[in-house]
Amino acid sequence: MPAPSKLTGVEALAANESRMLALFLAAAVASPAPQATPLPSPTRILGLIRAKFRSHRPPPPYVVYTLERKQLTDQGFPDYSESYKEHIWLRSADRAALSRRIFRSINRGELTFERPAFNEDRDPGPPTADLFEPAPLRPHPVSDVPTPEAVQSALPVIGVVTALGEFDYRVVTMDPEGDELHLVIAPTRDPDRNRLRELWVERTTLELRKVVATDKLFILGTKDVYGVTFTISLDMLDGRPVVTAIHGVVGDGYTGDGSTVDYTFTNISFPDTLPDWYFDGKQYVAHQAEAPL
Repeated sequence: MPAPSKLTGVEALAANESRMLALFLAAAVASPAPQATPLPSPTRILGLIRAKFRSHRPPPPYVVYTLERKQLTDQGFPDYSESYKEHIWLRSADRAALSRRIFRSINRGELTFERPAFNEDRDPGPPTADLFEPAPLRPHPVSDVPTPEAVQSALPVIGVVTALGEFDYRVVTMDPEGDELHLVIAPTRDPDRNRLRELWVERTTLELRKVVATDKLFILGTKDVYGVTFTISLDMLDGRPVVTAIHGVVGDGYTGDGSTVDYTFTNISFPDTLPDWYFDGKQYVAHQAEAPL
């Protein structure tokens, strides 16, 4: 297990302010008397939430997980043709991934190259995705060869800068709900890319527990694109937040099958290494005998 990394000055400041916020909230619950020191502004708290989430980055070099997709027909019945389970071996540097469809609890599907991502014409993911990252300007085609990002990831990291200010969103409301804080937020610019709409965080640590975000449904073979609302649930694994479930509802007047879809992420692990050929689809044919089972 790698040694814990040292906090940068900004991350230390964020951690200190998070502890102060926890004390403020605890005092507010214990006594209605006004506090001598004012609670940080909602905008400041939003910045602290983002800094807390980003303090867990970058993600582990490799992420292995099982993705299960369940879709309903427009009559509300299970759509078995669009419901499936896949095992995925992913390289975080460029999100290149090997996927195998699971049948009867065994990896029996063809070796398939994927690049999981939110707001793209493919399944969302990975579970370690940066939920504060803006959506892409346009869909990115999937290439089954190594990308420049993977090469660049080998360069040394000189320093990390984490900004506490949050200028892409404004806080509409912020309310305590049990042991959580619930924030309703709105983008200050480019709502198509800044896709977060609601956050639930643990009150004492500011760790994300649930997110409501926008996404898109791309109808393959057409230019039709529909807006989707994702409710994303998170949990902690090995000291970092990971996505465990997504509930999606398609809007914009969509009437076809798949207006409701659910994803679950299970069996998540962070191996130290994986074979390089997993992330180059052109090598799959030569490695059929070595396909992971």
